[in-house]
Amino acid sequence: MSFDKKIDALVKRHKELSDAVSAPDKLKGGEYAKLSKEYSDLSPIIETALALRQATRELEDAKAMINGKDADMRALALEEKATLDVLVPKLTEELQLALLPKDEADAKNAILEVRAGTGGDEAALFAADLFAMYQRFAALQGWKFEVLELSENALGGYKDASASISGKNVFQKLKFESGVHRVQRVPTTETQGRIHTSAATVAVLPEAEEVDIVINDNDLRIDVFRSSGPGGQSVNTTDSAVRIVHIPTGVTVQCQDEKSQHKNKAKALKILRARIYDAEYQKREAERSASRKGQVGSGDRSERIRTYNFPQGRVSDHRINLTTYNLDAVMDGSGLAAFTDALIKEDQAAKLSEVKE
Repeated sequence: MSFDKKIDALVKRHKELSDAVSAPDKLKGGEYAKLSKEYSDLSPIIETALALRQATRELEDAKAMINGKDADMRALALEEKATLDVLVPKLTEELQLALLPKDEADAKNAILEVRAGTGGDEAALFAADLFAMYQRFAALQGWKFEVLELSENALGGYKDASASISGKNVFQKLKFESGVHRVQRVPTTETQGRIHTSAATVAVLPEAEEVDIVINDNDLRIDVFRSSGPGGQSVNTTDSAVRIVHIPTGVTVQCQDEKSQHKNKAKALKILRARIYDAEYQKREAERSASRKGQVGSGDRSERIRTYNFPQGRVSDHRINLTTYNLDAVMDGSGLAAFTDALIKEDQAAKLSEVKE
């Protein structure tokens, strides 16, 4: 299907949706909500498409006027053509990006998991710093950040931590954060002033709804035990901690952050569902990436993706060769968008180049 015919089909579909949602009494069950969302999603695309067609017509008119005999009209046409020569390619690319196949998980909420890697206590302290960075970034985006599980060490670092992040397009903005994050700095425990290199692993999973993943109770083994704090000391006198094993896949989740066993079980099930859904999602993405010539990074979560060098105030993303010297802003969340936005644009550019080939 040609580009123009694709636009014609979208305009026709937009008109059909407009007519349908204007008569909600004729729709059954959840049809109205479904069609309203499709209409809402399609409206900005149609707006861009119609603007492109208008600009293209005006450009053709301007070209025709340039060949006219009236000197004043030719001057105006040349000025208008210069503007439209910039606008038409810009609108064309915007529309092509809007028409790229959507990642079904982009609109989902996300489960964030941060784990200390190599580097002992310093790695755990860095994991805590990363977790706080994402929490502040979420607040700046207007997202809800709910801590699901924290496992602290004696110094206040996190051996592992997880959170549920909900809001608009959370997974789309954070999915490229998955991977190994490396830090270079002088640890607070270092007495000689030497710079150490440590690492933490970040995983961003699309949060699955119950309709996405159906879990059979018979496939679960659920154990309860007493919660423990840093150093292993008991922090509760009841069996409130929960460990859930999904027997078919072997996926295991443990939660002990709440004093209520019921709340810990609910949180554990949310993480379990996300991990099972993510395993299927990663399998599909691997099949797609095998046929793609360009993508952001390898997609492997063991890949080293970013380095935070504190002595130099430098943050470098190794997948897109982006380096900034505003480490403090990145760590407080306000500077992280420079990386998340650039990664999304790089991914879109790679997909767009494949469409054009």
